[in-house]
Amino acid sequence: MKRQLTGKIVSDKMAKTAVVLVWRVKEHSKYHRRYRVSKKYKAHDEKNEFKIGDVVVIEECRPMSSDKRWRVVEKIAEEAQEPAARESEKQEAGEDK
Repeated sequence: MKRQLTGKIVSDKMAKTAVVLVWRVKEHSKYHRRYRVSKKYKAHDEKNEFKIGDVVVIEECRPMSSDKRWRVVEKIAEEAQEPAARESEKQEAGEDK
């Protein structure tokens, strides 16, 4: 089984490539406090179907280029809308609280 990571797409400007931000939790060796660290991975997206904000699963694969060794497997969730954007959509549709 190949390694899989879950992250959020932060850039899709390159052709057939998405930049995925992956967060993980580390623990300090001396103070034992947990803290979050992030890393960006370039992942192969053959059809350019994934957009910024999508939460995706990436999987390890053969080297596709000098810095691309992951591919996007599936989309878990789409970008969540801001509450203000949802309110304006309701008002446009004529719905009130």
